[in-house]
Amino acid sequence: MRAMTFERPGAPLRLRQCDAPEPEPGQILLHVCTCGVCRTDLHIVDGELPNPKPHVVPGHEIVGRVLAVGRGVERFAPGQRVGVPWLGWTCGVCAYCRAGRENLCELARFTGYQIDGGYAEQTVADARYCFPIPERFSDIEAAPLLCAGLIGYRTLRAGGDARRLGIYGFGAAAHIAAQVARYEGREVFAFTRPGDKAAQDFARSITGGWVGGSDELPPEPLDAALIFAPAGELVPAALRALAPGGTVVCGGIHMSEIPAFSYDILWKERSIRSVANLTRRDAEEFLPLAAKIPIVTMTRAYALEDANTALDDLRAGRLEGAAVLVMG
Repeated sequence: MRAMTFERPGAPLRLRQCDAPEPEPGQILLHVCTCGVCRTDLHIVDGELPNPKPHVVPGHEIVGRVLAVGRGVERFAPGQRVGVPWLGWTCGVCAYCRAGRENLCELARFTGYQIDGGYAEQTVADARYCFPIPERFSDIEAAPLLCAGLIGYRTLRAGGDARRLGIYGFGAAAHIAAQVARYEGREVFAFTRPGDKAAQDFARSITGGWVGGSDELPPEPLDAALIFAPAGELVPAALRALAPGGTVVCGGIHMSEIPAFSYDILWKERSIRSVANLTRRDAEEFLPLAAKIPIVTMTRAYALEDANTALDDLRAGRLEGAAVLVMG
């Protein structure tokens, strides 16, 4: 099979011919149809996340068809279409796993990071962390739901029942979370890089409401602010936009250093929290909801061998929505 592999930080991914994997007990073998390109992939390629598996195949927004199942797998059968997200394996026995908080398992392993992912024509995955894809989505449309959608959903839920919702960094996750928020009757305020007219036009087309630069204050104080851009300076900016009792939720796995800020913008019971990974419950709730709304994912397709171009476009901010690799 063909696969794009990570060689070293800062170097382009390498297109290689690899042996096709075999499913071990509890795993399924997938023919990869599509794989979304996520900012976390960029953090791995750029060396911002430490100690990836040597020569790892990135990619954790996988849509594929089951080719074979390993011993003990009863949930899936050959031919079935499934999705594979970032959280790829947990111990199942620690206090976090037993409490349904497997996203915090200290032994967790992640798809496209410690486990080979979907920038390949075939892959294997733990059947516990695979999910049926609703039929209303094509393979390309479904790919961003597996991370941008799931993390956006978990981040939105972490913000509580906020009526006035701010979203900072309007990319793949934000454009999905905003659709869920509008479906739920919330008012969405979108923040982009100052002066980025293209991003602001894109955000406005999704939210239908106020859009401005991240250096601006919204016309009304926010009940919650979701941050999807990996820029630490957005944390105090979002705090300044919050009403008393509001929450800033950091939805990324990596963020640049948060600058010092004065206590007065945190006072009055404002709070800051992060979101880590996802749980199976998130996927079980979100995927049917996405089909019901229905979520419209904005995508740009790339061939597998053009994965480096897709990553460059993401790095440079040239994308509206999500990049998706399509296998031949």
